[in-house]
Amino acid sequence: MRTIPRILAVSCTLFGCVGCDQASKSAARVWLAAGAPHSFLGDSLRLELVQNPGSFLSLGASLPAPLRFALFIGAVGLVLVGLVGAAFFAKRLDRNRCIALAMLAGGGVSNLIDRIVNDGRVTDFLNLGVGPLRTGIFNVADMAILCGALLLMLRVRESGTQAVSDRPH
Repeated sequence: MRTIPRILAVSCTLFGCVGCDQASKSAARVWLAAGAPHSFLGDSLRLELVQNPGSFLSLGASLPAPLRFALFIGAVGLVLVGLVGAAFFAKRLDRNRCIALAMLAGGGVSNLIDRIVNDGRVTDFLNLGVGPLRTGIFNVADMAILCGALLLMLRVRESGTQAVSDRPH
């Protein structure tokens, strides 16, 4: 991917992910009361404000605060620097992989911002499900991370399939 289009695509993706997530979290903090879920679409969508000290599905929430800080701010920050660097500068990445890395980084950066300004906690407020089958409570940054990961896996799978079909018989 050429340099200028790459910079534009990665920057727009990063800022879009962070901006949408931070705006939605701000709205959730203003309009939702903690522990008071609001149900929509026959209870398939619930909005419920939670301040999550852990990561995905509250993993690590019970760790001591210094260890959570080291993992969720320090280590994650280093990984995010690597993702952003790869999205901007890795020469062999196609457009879709650059966008996927930018989505992963954008969601991660937005959750990192939350942790830094919110005493190590991330604002979560979305819950999906049918009957007793429900997701954990998540946010827009988590959706960006998931979409970026799925896009990367799809690209890796396509590359693997293409590499196998390109082999001489």
